[in-house]
Amino acid sequence: MNLLQAIIIAVVEGITEFLPVSSTGHMIVASSVMGIEKEDFTKLFTVAIQLGAILSVLVLYWRRFFQTLDFYYKLFVAFLPAVFFGLLLSDWIDSLLENVVVVGAMLVVGGIVFLMVDRWFEKAETSPDRPVSYKEALRIGLFQCLAMIPGVSRSAATIIGGLAQGLNRKTAAEFSFFLAVPTMFAATAKKMLDYYQDGISLSSGEWQLLAVGNVVAFIVAMIAIKTFITFLARHGFKWFGYYRIIAGAVILLLYFTGKLAWGV
Repeated sequence: MNLLQAIIIAVVEGITEFLPVSSTGHMIVASSVMGIEKEDFTKLFTVAIQLGAILSVLVLYWRRFFQTLDFYYKLFVAFLPAVFFGLLLSDWIDSLLENVVVVGAMLVVGGIVFLMVDRWFEKAETSPDRPVSYKEALRIGLFQCLAMIPGVSRSAATIIGGLAQGLNRKTAAEFSFFLAVPTMFAATAKKMLDYYQDGISLSSGEWQLLAVGNVVAFIVAMIAIKTFITFLARHGFKWFGYYRIIAGAVILLLYFTGKLAWGV
């Protein structure tokens, strides 16, 4: 992976991290298109730069993080399912990170779901902004676990999980952003720890790529978050559904015609 490739992947991450289109899936496909080798650092990079995007939440919503401990307890409750299933299914998740077919298929399936989401949760949109309860936080956390499959999208899973609890789009999206902070921090820390436990150390060049990737992802995500909230409030999920179906179909077509080499 060279510097230009790292920047491109970071831009993809910053744009897609908070959109319900699967940032991991898009980074896998971008890596495949650019011919980046399937190596340990590539996997680490696609996870670690998500932390840069997540930090944009702390900057944009910093006032919201100065709340009562109850706010943090609820985030912790929502975070627990990802810890449990993430540790339990770690090897399986890593194997899926190499599979373009899974990404394409999940994009299509998720897109079909998105075409119906606005109708399913039409009543939720009239709900006022309100705090999330502990039970709702746990259920949203369980929805988040679906995003361990590349192509599902963490933000999509958690936002739909929030809508299923009767939250409106704005409240569900914002809780999804907040939950991303501990989730992606933990994912990055675990990936780094695993990397070093395998006896692999980062070179100075790789550290530089990680630093640049995180900075680029942070800046791009700052713009994407505000754009997404506005778009979602006005238009709902259907346009994301159309995009996912088209993107997933194109990915599968390219893969089965030999244009995408990354897959099993």
